[in-house]
Amino acid sequence: MAHQAGGRRPVSRSVPESCEAREYLDDYAAVVEAAPFPSLVVDHRWNVILANDAFAALFGEVRHHPTAMPGDNFLRFVLFHPDAGRVLGEHEPGWCLPMLAQLKTAMEGYGHDHELQAIRRDVAHDPIMDAAYRQGLPYWIHTVGERAARLDGAVRLLHHPDPRRGTTECRVVDETPPLLRDLGHRRLTMIPRQPSATARRAHLMVVPTP
Repeated sequence: MAHQAGGRRPVSRSVPESCEAREYLDDYAAVVEAAPFPSLVVDHRWNVILANDAFAALFGEVRHHPTAMPGDNFLRFVLFHPDAGRVLGEHEPGWCLPMLAQLKTAMEGYGHDHELQAIRRDVAHDPIMDAAYRQGLPYWIHTVGERAARLDGAVRLLHHPDPRRGTTECRVVDETPPLLRDLGHRRLTMIPRQPSATARRAHLMVVPTP
């Protein structure tokens, strides 16, 4: 079964009271856990429904926070956890602005949702973050385009606590199957990028010969 960094969330919290849906998520947990890269399933509030051991390892060294643990709500973690920048490289431009865009989209679709409203209030209580949400975000989207605010296909920087992995780029891939999407969930996987063959050849060309 897949686990969350900081503890496994009971499936009943965020899925319909349906035996079929529960059984599907219980089985899908094995699919998430089998992924070698950090992978998680979230609902429309960004509550983490499932996450694998690779996800737990990536965020395993963050300190306890009462409301913003990565295995509880990933949106809150990115925006409010003081350790987020230790794991998520280029934290503000690479992660905070795109996740504020995700919050904006969620609010447009589920504005009545109490949990989303609570996140929005917490953003409003931080003057800098509130200004980024109300003023900086529209300007940023206008400048870089709507596509930059999407997560699927985005390349982001990670600082892995394992020194053998260190700092690396990852590509965020949306792997949501239709039935999972029907439940209002999405699955995201962070796949480390390898240097391209062209880049490797270019590097070899500039190494002087003995």
